[in-house]
Amino acid sequence: MENKQQQITFTVETYELGPLQTNCYVLIAPDNKAVIVDPGMNPARLLERIKGLQVEAILLTHAHFDHMGGVEQVRVAAKCPVYLHTLEADWLTDAKKNGSMRWSDVTPPLTTAPAEYDLADRQTLQLIGHTFKVLHTPGHSPGSVSFVCGEHIFSGDVLFRMSIGRTDLPGGKETDLYHSIQSKLYPLADATVVYPGHGPKTTIGFEKQNNPYVRQA
Repeated sequence: MENKQQQITFTVETYELGPLQTNCYVLIAPDNKAVIVDPGMNPARLLERIKGLQVEAILLTHAHFDHMGGVEQVRVAAKCPVYLHTLEADWLTDAKKNGSMRWSDVTPPLTTAPAEYDLADRQTLQLIGHTFKVLHTPGHSPGSVSFVCGEHIFSGDVLFRMSIGRTDLPGGKETDLYHSIQSKLYPLADATVVYPGHGPKTTIGFEKQNNPYVRQA
């Protein structure tokens, strides 16, 4: 179980971006400092929203094309660095690895410049006046991570409301995904709000009791 939770003072705004309706989250502190999680494709609404905000970082839960499609536009507009797990360090520059080359009916091949910073398991980041803990949660992709801040977790495509991430894409592994959820996510407080990469938010407690794929161990 996590230790005493820090008091959260930021708000979370959600933007569904691109043809796969990927959730992009904008975390905004009272002083207008912000963090962006997973700027997906077609980010026009996001770019308009962040005008006037001081964006400190773009955090990527993983580097599949639908989660990184807007990275370059947002990075240039906000003049901020990108953080990505080291196992997917070359995915931003490789359209085959990020999947965009495989889905020609959805997107042209997408590439961006590399991330400025690598992420690792249990690393902590100091952003917008809060501490964000990085949990390496592979299974959907080898470098998938979840970001924990207080009783908030941004889980990417690892855990969804009543569902889990797919594991049939290159680098995916079903046993790793189950282990990530059971050993990294479910030990969090039941009240922890889960902000997934697609679909509605949920809580750790609800998923432990109701998720048909991974129930409480």
